[in-house]
Amino acid sequence: MMSKKKQQICTLLKGIETGDAKAVLVVDEKKYIQHNPLTKEGNIGLAELFKRLAKMSPKVEIVRIFEDKDFVFAHTYYDFNVIEVGFEIFRFENGFAVEHWDNLQSNVETKNTSPSMIDGSTEIKDLDLTEVNRGFISSFIKEILIEKNLYILENYIDKTKYTEHNPYMRNGLESLRDNLKNEEKRSYNKIHRLLAEGNFVLCVSEGYLNEKHTSFYDLFRISEGKIVEHWDTTNHVPPQSEWVNDNGKF
Repeated sequence: MMSKKKQQICTLLKGIETGDAKAVLVVDEKKYIQHNPLTKEGNIGLAELFKRLAKMSPKVEIVRIFEDKDFVFAHTYYDFNVIEVGFEIFRFENGFAVEHWDNLQSNVETKNTSPSMIDGSTEIKDLDLTEVNRGFISSFIKEILIEKNLYILENYIDKTKYTEHNPYMRNGLESLRDNLKNEEKRSYNKIHRLLAEGNFVLCVSEGYLNEKHTSFYDLFRISEGKIVEHWDTTNHVPPQSEWVNDNGKF
């Protein structure tokens, strides 16, 4: 059964389709901190955004949704005339959402039978391993993506089961190793947040892609102590001159 917080966020996100201002009542406007640099503060800003988006007859699909103590995070698929895949993070306090982060990327269609950016497993299990898996992914990001110690990649990736949902990468351990070797224009510099529920862990990181300041959101599924599935979005951080709030992306 879905928890109350998850239900509240599902209602909030589905409100984008209708433009219904009531959908944002889960937000505490007095405390709400908005980290999307292009969205105004408070639920007034959200209500305005929803009304504007509703005119485009948008479609919202919540593919996966997770809860980690005071946080709810969702993997989403949006059709706003342009199709985007996103991650949404909300922090709760006293039953209300008081802080929000997100990361959106244009959907890239894959050819033939390649995995899409959103398909794959949705089953949450191994709740007793939540903290173990959080620590495991923290080590992976630091040792592999930040420090590029690719000689220990096998310690983290299941070489027979690994499925890659980044449309610019291929499946398998060796393909991942080749991609990481050749990705000189992608650099991870800092982990900002690690959210987890059971066998899923979402990492929010900061770095550079093609010399542009970038936010990296990476979702991992872990099975039997190894990474078996990966989804992600990358989003360039706009220059501060374009921000409509002062809270920063992270």
